[in-house]
Amino acid sequence: MNNVRKYFCRWSVSTCNFYIWRYITISKDVQHEINNEIRDREIRVIDEAGEMLGVMNTKDALQLAEEKNLDLVKVSPNAKPPVCKILDYGKFRYEEIQRLKEAKKNQKAVVIKEIRMSVRVEEHDINVKLKNCIKFLEQGNRVKVAIRFRGREMAYTEQGKGVLLDFAVRVADIAVVEKQPKIEGRNMVMYLAPKKDK
Repeated sequence: MNNVRKYFCRWSVSTCNFYIWRYITISKDVQHEINNEIRDREIRVIDEAGEMLGVMNTKDALQLAEEKNLDLVKVSPNAKPPVCKILDYGKFRYEEIQRLKEAKKNQKAVVIKEIRMSVRVEEHDINVKLKNCIKFLEQGNRVKVAIRFRGREMAYTEQGKGVLLDFAVRVADIAVVEKQPKIEGRNMVMYLAPKKDK
């Protein structure tokens, strides 16, 4: 029983260390160096109105920021010398987070939908698959059309290619063939993408 407890305690400590390390890593990525965290001797300073004050000693810049009751924030650490701005850091972080949220909202994830068929697909099944394919393409998604060859059907790959190309012709008014039919293991795969509006 004692061994189990020791093991559990060791595991707990290592887990805590991991989470603390992870938290520190994330916080460093997100935050900027501000006020006394800035270790450079000389920095280029921009005031709260956006005017360039020139290159000055970090202590003088900090004193200037304190007089205005604002923060000194390093905005461009890779510049020579680094660029710092006098501003309200709380407001600056809030606006930055809002910008990131807005950018995420405007990002569109690329989704690939899959349609599976067989070499001996019937006309009715093709119509159902076409309907689904058109729906996916109209939503702006890419479509992967795949034919699975079972057993001896591998001898009929040309027939499978014909089925895929015929399928592409049927949706040609709203889609383009992004990748031509290609064998991948026991599947033959073709990719369709929606036509872009000119």
